Amino acid sequence: MNTVVLYGTESGNSELIAQDLADKLNADGHSAEVIDLQDFEPESLTPENFYLVVCSTHGDGELPNTAIEFHEKFTAFSGDLTGVKYAMFGLGDSFYEETYSQGSEHLDRRFTELGATRVGEYGRHDASSWDLPSDVALEWLPTVIGAAEAA
Repeated sequence: MNTVVLYGTESGNSELIAQDLADKLNADGHSAEVIDLQDFEPESLTPENFYLVVCSTHGDGELPNTAIEFHEKFTAFSGDLTGVKYAMFGLGDSFYEETYSQGSEHLDRRFTELGATRVGEYGRHDASSWDLPSDVALEWLPTVIGAAEAA
């Protein structure tokens, strides 16, 4: 299964997590590549790939800088993503209850609206916790990959 790890980041945390996920997948014999959302087009989403999306939250529940242009294109995109499978990992800070992890949720809603299927649990890292973001993501990864392979 070819996996594309897409990330949207403001400070670089999502990029580091995306790279750690891809490194783990590649070490385990999967094929994974990492792409910044600002360098990815919605038309490139295909059922042949599985997508792991890692996205932080910025400001008042907004998308991070590198995801803004993709989201604008994704909002205007009218393609059918039936058959596309993805998993979502959001970053945020639960101290901000109303906007916690909302950046990733903007993308998640659009994937669903276009017919894509999210597999596995919605992964999240809380900046208010003592947990390291990559540790949380790497713990989440096997269940998501198992769900994707079973789907």
